Amino acid sequence: MYILTSKNEDRVNGQIVNAVLQLTSEPITIGVCVNQNNLTHEFIEKSRVFTISVLSEDAPMNLIGNFGYKSGRDTDKFEEISCSTGENRCPTVLDSVVACLELELISQMDMGSHTLFVGKVVNGDILSDENPMTYAYYHNVRGGRSPKSAPHYVEADIRTEGAGRMNRHVCKVCGYVYTPEEGDEDAGIKPGTVFEDLPDDWICPTCGVSKDEFEKQE
Repeated sequence: MYILTSKNEDRVNGQIVNAVLQLTSEPITIGVCVNQNNLTHEFIEKSRVFTISVLSEDAPMNLIGNFGYKSGRDTDKFEEISCSTGENRCPTVLDSVVACLELELISQMDMGSHTLFVGKVVNGDILSDENPMTYAYYHNVRGGRSPKSAPHYVEADIRTEGAGRMNRHVCKVCGYVYTPEEGDEDAGIKPGTVFEDLPDDWICPTCGVSKDEFEKQE
């Protein structure tokens, strides 16, 4: 799991991506697909630079939700986020990050709903020896789901297979499934707490919406 950032003059923006591919070794080039409706896509096309920060396994879900389920057109995603500025003048997110790559755009391909951006690595750094977060870990261990703008999104992705002993509830915004058997440890919700008994101020740990945005899983 990665945070992809770019800039447009004095404005910056970023988003979550879960697939980054090294294409060549000399020079080192990286490919990443970005939805054409995303603000980050617009910024990469205009500035022709971008940065990729590799998230650690302990990255909080609200950090992923901030960059994955909010739009930079409506909110400042970088408020209270630790960043640095590298050689390409893009913000590098430092919170819960194990490594970063700074890139210059050298090619792009229209893929329909998405654009494949190819960047040449101009700088990089290892920031931590913690394990990087894979999509499998995010999905299977942390219970995360993919937004509709993701390249691999399918409608079934917002449902969890199988039925539990207690009623599960699904976030209509991001697809997070609240499972009473697991609770929400980060928010102090003990396992065994049914959805109806959650505090009124409890919010989705992924995207931050209120309980009103959840529906019972059929």
